[in-house]
Amino acid sequence: MNAAEIHVEVASELALFVPQHRRWGATRLATDGVSTLGHVVESLGVPLTEVGSLVVDGREVPTGHIPADGERVSVRAVPRPQRVTGAPLRFLLDVHLGTLARRLRLLGVDTAYESTDIGDAALAARSAAEQRVMLSRDRGLLRRRELFSGAFVYSTRPEEQLRDVLDRFRPELRPWTRCTACNGLLREATKQEVADRLEAGTQRSYDVFAQCRECGRAYWKGAHHDQLETIVERALAECAQPG
Repeated sequence: MNAAEIHVEVASELALFVPQHRRWGATRLATDGVSTLGHVVESLGVPLTEVGSLVVDGREVPTGHIPADGERVSVRAVPRPQRVTGAPLRFLLDVHLGTLARRLRLLGVDTAYESTDIGDAALAARSAAEQRVMLSRDRGLLRRRELFSGAFVYSTRPEEQLRDVLDRFRPELRPWTRCTACNGLLREATKQEVADRLEAGTQRSYDVFAQCRECGRAYWKGAHHDQLETIVERALAECAQPG
């Protein structure tokens, strides 16, 4: 096939992925006449997980479209809230997102987390096997075809990361129902049931407990509860707002 020159305009929400000289307005781009439009977009630096649609000369096309000479391409961002089909909404986070993982679990969101670097291939395989949305700041990982689904985490600040994920996916929140350490479900527990996991001061000061059904960790309203309550209340308020 003959090479083609196309005009590509990337949505402002995706500008951070592309070189600065390509961020504003349509830019000319030479293609080889063989590569798919999805490949061309990825070559610009935009993960396809962040692309909501590709519009060519006013019509939406699939990522497998082969660009023709002179076509004008609009790369649009994923609409919010984003719907995930094929499985219940649940997440998998890589080693760099531990704080975000704990906060999502605090809110009752099913969140798996790898605390060690197991490599992109293993993460992608787990995403596919467990049908989890892969959350990461690693663009290379998000380009792996075997992922069930994925999303780029735009901020490096945990509070902004949480706000972005909640805004993008609008998951059902069930605070205080999951273990922040292992993601297991919590149950109410008596002081006697968790006594072997408590220090003497805690036993004297608290009477209401919960325990993880998976790892056995005990929970109570301790010194940091107010900080956690603030995170929960803010998340519930923000998710209650129209998306």
